[in-house]
Amino acid sequence: MEVGFFMAKPKYTSEQKIKACEDYLSGEKSANKLAKELNLGKKGDNSIRLWAAKYSTYGSEALEYTGKNASYSKEFKEKVVNEYLINKVSMETLCVKYNISTISVLRKWVLKYNNHMELKDYEPKPEVYMNDTLKTTYEERLEIVKDCLSHDRDIKGTALKYGCKYAQLYQWIRKYEADGEEALLDRRGKRKQESELTDLEKMERKVASLEREKEEYRKKYELLKKAEELERWR
Repeated sequence: MEVGFFMAKPKYTSEQKIKACEDYLSGEKSANKLAKELNLGKKGDNSIRLWAAKYSTYGSEALEYTGKNASYSKEFKEKVVNEYLINKVSMETLCVKYNISTISVLRKWVLKYNNHMELKDYEPKPEVYMNDTLKTTYEERLEIVKDCLSHDRDIKGTALKYGCKYAQLYQWIRKYEADGEEALLDRRGKRKQESELTDLEKMERKVASLEREKEEYRKKYELLKKAEELERWR
């Protein structure tokens, strides 16, 4: 197994990356403009978008400098490479999905694989990115989140402990910290009763209903128009 080693300090600090992500995600600056400001070079806008996607999915931890190379197992590398070659998933998408440090890292794996070179172990715990989404009850989500927070917000360790994805737990933590325990309730498919709506929500629901009706009329009109054209052609 390869042994991790300390790497040279990166060209950009985590603070610079986070600031760039926030400027990009807020719409304050374009990816191209940020790439030029940071002298990222050719296709630097792709790096900005990758940073932003990882920041949105995993939070600031994904951009923090740890002082060590990231580590990945042989099994993990082969899984990701096959997903790229067989399922035709883009490198950018895979780097975000599995929190791989850079696209160049994944590109090296693909080149080695295509040249029949062995993809060796490199001491990881990538299970937190490979796990299936864990199905949980509200009580279970609350227990997992509180356990994570009681252990200094150790998201990776807690995700490994309970068998859930890093990104899944990160989203629960973010919701909990922003809006409390109720934010962990699963509200999918639960539509508020009319009596529970505020005046603004009632208006928004009415507008949405009118928009749907408008779209239905448009589709009917298009069908009638096509039918008339077909009849004339005949």
